[in-house]
Amino acid sequence: MSKTYQVVGIGNAIVDVLTQCEDSFLDLMGIQKGIMQLVEQPRGEMLYGAMTNRTQAPGGSVANTLAGLGNLGLKTAFIGRVHDDELGRFYADGMNSGGTDFVNPPVAGGELPTSRSMIFVSPDGERSMNTYLGISAELGPEDVSDDVAGQAEILFLEGYLYDKPKGKQAFEQAAQTCRAAGGKAGIALSDPFCVDRHRADFRRLVRELDFVIGNEHEWASLYETDLSSALEQAASEAGTVVCTRSGHDVVLVRGEDEAIVPVTPITPVDATGAGDQFAAGFLYGYATGQSLETCGRMGCVAAAEVISHFGARPETDLKTLFRSQGLI
Repeated sequence: MSKTYQVVGIGNAIVDVLTQCEDSFLDLMGIQKGIMQLVEQPRGEMLYGAMTNRTQAPGGSVANTLAGLGNLGLKTAFIGRVHDDELGRFYADGMNSGGTDFVNPPVAGGELPTSRSMIFVSPDGERSMNTYLGISAELGPEDVSDDVAGQAEILFLEGYLYDKPKGKQAFEQAAQTCRAAGGKAGIALSDPFCVDRHRADFRRLVRELDFVIGNEHEWASLYETDLSSALEQAASEAGTVVCTRSGHDVVLVRGEDEAIVPVTPITPVDATGAGDQFAAGFLYGYATGQSLETCGRMGCVAAAEVISHFGARPETDLKTLFRSQGLI
């Protein structure tokens, strides 16, 4: 029986607000370069006000991945929470018009405002993210419809959701519903700090889920050891293990099967979304039954496309790029 959706994502629904700035501006504002920091509402509003030439786009890690999968023609849906305010309506409309069903209507009433991430892009393409979580952090099990999670061939989860107990419950319920209905579920580890905060939970998920995607720092943090030992341990426990190594190669392991995909380094215009689009390419291959090597190569092509321009979502037809590389 075919399911309604090839990939369903669950994660933080965040409006990305981007601007370009000099490194001196980051110093002046006390912004730590190149990482994601959570900020409270007053600092979020102050940083928002300090931005010039803002561009806005529906964002959030998993939502960006779904946009890449939509570009590739897969049927997708997103489980997330926005407020019925200007940014929330912008977000829901943006997801729907991009081809991903935004399944939860914007929430009216006295709730927190829609989440936003103020992203400052330096001249070297590094992005420094300052995220006010707002209403998306209130995502809970009541937001997970069995009709959606149970109708997913693949469910993709965002590690950041573990920062709130309700998010954790939503995530676990969605994964259980999906897998009980014969689907596969996997997670992106999100960032090394997130891994530090939730190490025990994430180690359990590696054992329980079908695939786990992380970068070299996240895997090393998860097992508190060097990368090769970490990957060896993960490979013995997980269904499929994916590790990206910045500027080096991508390692993919499934049981005895291993693929190492070389990466051609390119100078980024804006590094925003590189990991999210790598996940989109990988998941496209995974959903369509490709080999580990092809899945990894598809991820690299999608990541290279998104860092070649400003913004976190693809602007080129990814299938055309895959064809040019002989991947489909």
